[in-house]
Amino acid sequence: MAAVDVVVCNLVTLWRIPAVRHKFPWMFLLISVVGSFLKDFQLVPQTYFSSSRNFLNVYFVKVSWGWTVLLLTPFILLSNAAFSRNAIFLGRRLLSLAVATAVWYACTETFFYIEDVTGACFQTDSMDVPSGQFASKAECRRAGFHWHGYDISGHAFILTYSALFIVEETAPMASLKTEGMSTLPRLVLNLLYVALNLIVIIWVWMFICTSVYFHDVSHKLLGTASGLLAWYLTYRLWYLKPWSPGLPPKRQLKEQKQHT
Repeated sequence: MAAVDVVVCNLVTLWRIPAVRHKFPWMFLLISVVGSFLKDFQLVPQTYFSSSRNFLNVYFVKVSWGWTVLLLTPFILLSNAAFSRNAIFLGRRLLSLAVATAVWYACTETFFYIEDVTGACFQTDSMDVPSGQFASKAECRRAGFHWHGYDISGHAFILTYSALFIVEETAPMASLKTEGMSTLPRLVLNLLYVALNLIVIIWVWMFICTSVYFHDVSHKLLGTASGLLAWYLTYRLWYLKPWSPGLPPKRQLKEQKQHT
């Protein structure tokens, strides 16, 4: 228990640093640009993470939204209940999960649609033998062929958006007084907080790997920009309004002071 408390304290101290919080979103854009440069000039050697079959990609990134929702749902309930047990308040805070899930679904489906309408099916990966009888990527792939279209990076989008979403929703830990909580809820909350920070580290690392090993530069930049825009429109614009799910408790107080 004491060791977990120390880890939590160090993580909270890190995220309290204004420069860390303010520059974290734009780090993704910088990594995307630098990583694309390194990829185009082949300056990074092939490693275990240059294969899409690596452990983190298969068991974490490909189900990244599942991990995010699985860990954030109980964390939001526990952390926000420490500020207020009002059912409407907690319901609004959980609504942020529904909004984020809708954003994730809408963006990924849009990316799939763009790839379908801009693509064509080929019998080989070199695109020298077309196979025109398939109208979608799914049909083409099921037939064992190769689909080539404008593939906006879903990995760049989801890793950016999920990491920013987690950082915003875990912000209450910076002002939460866990000493007053009973032992079990406090331990669960601390473990969830540590796990969510570990997930953020994994998302950043896999974002770096995506940037230096996969996709064309425009595909990555559009995916990253989509994640940043989704975060900005919700947490920096809409969630400041009274007819929204609202910001996490402490962040809300800070933002209100800044806008008065």
